[in-house]
Amino acid sequence: MKFTATQIAGILEGDIVGNPDVEVSNLSKIEEGTEGSLTFLANPKYKPFIYSTKASITIVNKNFEPENNISTTLIKVEDAYKAFSKLLEYYNQIKLNKSGIEQPSFIAKSSKHGDNIYIGAFTYIGENVSIGENVKIFPNCYIGDNVAIDDNTILFAGAKVYSDCIIGKNCVVNSGAIIGADGFGFVPDEKGEYSKVPQIGNVILEDFVDIGAATTIDRATLGSTIIRRGVKLDNQIQIAHNVEIGKNTVIAAQTGVAGSTKIGENCQIGGQVGIVGHITIGNNVKIQAQSGIGRNIKDDEVLQGSPAFGYGDFNKSYVYFKNLPKIMKEINEIDKKVNGNS
Repeated sequence: MKFTATQIAGILEGDIVGNPDVEVSNLSKIEEGTEGSLTFLANPKYKPFIYSTKASITIVNKNFEPENNISTTLIKVEDAYKAFSKLLEYYNQIKLNKSGIEQPSFIAKSSKHGDNIYIGAFTYIGENVSIGENVKIFPNCYIGDNVAIDDNTILFAGAKVYSDCIIGKNCVVNSGAIIGADGFGFVPDEKGEYSKVPQIGNVILEDFVDIGAATTIDRATLGSTIIRRGVKLDNQIQIAHNVEIGKNTVIAAQTGVAGSTKIGENCQIGGQVGIVGHITIGNNVKIQAQSGIGRNIKDDEVLQGSPAFGYGDFNKSYVYFKNLPKIMKEINEIDKKVNGNS
């Protein structure tokens, strides 16, 4: 698919400097630009490349004025980075703009759906499922009984949504993600053998939630595991039963959250963080990668370490951690001198 500079400037509300009819069909980095590609300049350190790039169109800030000759057509906007991001989003919408129901697929007669949906081949949709408008369900997905999926949500290939779960508007569930698998609930008997505790709750994803590839969110034992509006979860995250994650919190890959823990709003949690069950983490908390959280956390704390403690205290202590061999050597030398003089 090709776009002219005029069409792109119209989308971005930008001004053209150069050939308005030049066409592009792909995107590139400015230093790797080729004829027929579109790129952008936002970071000043890449400015030299605008004089050598072969990209046909370059998005730049309005205050940019070339100091040498350039061959690329410019589109001037208020913020080149944001404009390029907007263009990527627009391009992605076009790329994903599929519609219709492919065969073979199974859709239970009791299920219902809105207009302009896409259901890919080899997808299974169970009884009493409700699917909103403009929903895209890519091939090999499984949608269990009584699931509700609201408008403009995308499930990529191989995603699984177990029975009774609810997914809001404008959500993205990436490939291999599993929503609503059984929570890890087992009870030992007098022989030390384990019997399963039935998990009869569900998972609720509110609007504008993104779930990364191969991330798993377990259904509640009773009630709901709840992922609030605007939460973004990276790939390969484990969210246990009855967890609640507050709105606009972001969590990086390979983090695990144990059962019944409540995480507040606007938190930032790094990769490979381990969080124990039945605790409360406040709002605006920042947890550095590979930390271990084993206690309640108040609002606005910044933590690192395992077990985690204050970020500033951790950095001060780390100076001593890495110098322990040297410190111990000095202590031993002092000890020898003191004992030798006693």
